[in-house]
Amino acid sequence: MAKITNDKLSLVKNFYLSDNLSAREIAEKLNVSSDAVYYFLRKYKIPRRDYTERNKVEFVKKRPSFKIKNNLNANEKELKTAGVMLYWGEGSKWEGEKIVDFTNSNKDMIAVFIKFLRNICGIDENRLRVYLYCYANQNAVELKNFWSKSTGIPQKYFYKPYIRKDFNPEKSEKMKNGLIHIRYNDKKLLLTIKNWIDEFIDKNC
Repeated sequence: MAKITNDKLSLVKNFYLSDNLSAREIAEKLNVSSDAVYYFLRKYKIPRRDYTERNKVEFVKKRPSFKIKNNLNANEKELKTAGVMLYWGEGSKWEGEKIVDFTNSNKDMIAVFIKFLRNICGIDENRLRVYLYCYANQNAVELKNFWSKSTGIPQKYFYKPYIRKDFNPEKSEKMKNGLIHIRYNDKKLLLTIKNWIDEFIDKNC
């Protein structure tokens, strides 16, 4: 089995500690086995990444599923601001959130936010999901048809709806189309939107 020579110490340290390469990636660069890399790390007592650190490195390396549009025209800048403000107001507030989760019952707000995701964030349509919340005196099938048509999202991307049976009938009149969650499963996009919110706060508050 090929070994890593001692004169490669600085190189291996740089690969592992600075470039955050994995043992497998280092092995490929040096044309040795992963075991040879692990042996070398132990030999020179190079501190190994723990579970949390490994996850952070893998997250950074992971390719995003979206492509942010740059060089926006005036209308696109306006749309970006609207989308960011909508998420600031109606996006998930859970600190442990890992996905984009926007909730509303207003058809126009939903339309603007989805346009923001598509035109500004450049999302992968296959990652979009919709979760419908409605009352038992409403027709869930009709509501799914309504939201699928108005959002342009196929019903195959809709989760099984939550139908509330214990409710005040008067409230259902205020939410005639039910309420939906627009979800996009990519934490990097969530962090991007949160950064945009922070930038807006820094400039305007």
